[in-house]
Amino acid sequence: MARAALSTDAVVGIALRVLDEDGPGALTLSAVSGRAGVSTPSLYKHVRNLAELRALVSARIMNDLADQAGHAVLGRSADEAIRAFMTAWRSYARHHPHRYSALIQSPDPQTAEAGARLIDIITAALRAYGMEDSAAIHAARCLRAAVHGFAVLEAQGGFGLPENLDDSYDLLIHVMIAGLRAPR
Repeated sequence: MARAALSTDAVVGIALRVLDEDGPGALTLSAVSGRAGVSTPSLYKHVRNLAELRALVSARIMNDLADQAGHAVLGRSADEAIRAFMTAWRSYARHHPHRYSALIQSPDPQTAEAGARLIDIITAALRAYGMEDSAAIHAARCLRAAVHGFAVLEAQGGFGLPENLDDSYDLLIHVMIAGLRAPR
């Protein structure tokens, strides 16, 4: 890559390729600079350090996840929207396991906008259940915990019994929807 073509966005793109090909442990400034064909100090024009690069990468991943989830729920409401949201989230994690495992789960200034997009998508779907404000936040947390937990366990081979994982996930979706419908 020519130096003139190197930008923060390009550095993040290269970092994503490192993740996809070699996993989260391989994401270093040295690996990214090597793929970019520049010296490691050249990256400091675009990112302050590895922590900032990881945060920028996480923001891109979260935006991609929000894009996929948003597209999935478009035109749907209530149960259908929740099912589409949960299916899209799992699909993203299954198709991009290294990216998903590199996702920073705690709030970070770099990921705030992307995180807000995801929350907006979830809370919009929850309005069909009459949930707003703190009720929607509690429900969104539960949805995120359920989907994330399943995705992480699945990616790490945590489900060792022979029953079909798709059937288990369908049950999880059913349980979440039943919980959303239950009177409080």
